[in-house]
Amino acid sequence: MANPLKCDLCSKPATVHLTQIVNNKVHKVDLCESCAQAKGVTDPSGFSLADLLLKASLNPEETAGGMRCENCGFTQNDFKKHGRFGCPLCYEAFRSIVEPMLESMHNGTAHTGKVPHRALERKSLYDRLTKLELDLNEAIKSERYEDAARARDEISQVKQAFNAKIPD
Repeated sequence: MANPLKCDLCSKPATVHLTQIVNNKVHKVDLCESCAQAKGVTDPSGFSLADLLLKASLNPEETAGGMRCENCGFTQNDFKKHGRFGCPLCYEAFRSIVEPMLESMHNGTAHTGKVPHRALERKSLYDRLTKLELDLNEAIKSERYEDAARARDEISQVKQAFNAKIPD
């Protein structure tokens, strides 16, 4: 039997499963019955998943005080209403809200990106070529001519491979 899903807020068994698609991004929240009622999910007037996530991440004193960006004046309510921030400095002003949301939605809060496979190959060949040229110069300076010849030959091979990977 599969493990039942746990409530994202209190870790009790989840019975309410919400999915919202905004701008082709899927956001899922699993809640137990009591958390769903407490967050107003059963309210027929509707709700926003961003609003739910925001409520789940706020401390009671943050909710009462209402955070505000000093740069643009954007508030928590503005964020809940629009689903985005007013300026780049809002990310710092609302860090205590954003980081828990990102942690729950993604594998961390830092974007790592991706590097194309061909770019990795080119970089590897370039790094190898740079090291070989340094080795060649060192061998010549210290009069190790056999080592210099080997480095020269390997440089030639790496340049051929590099040129084969990168068409003109």
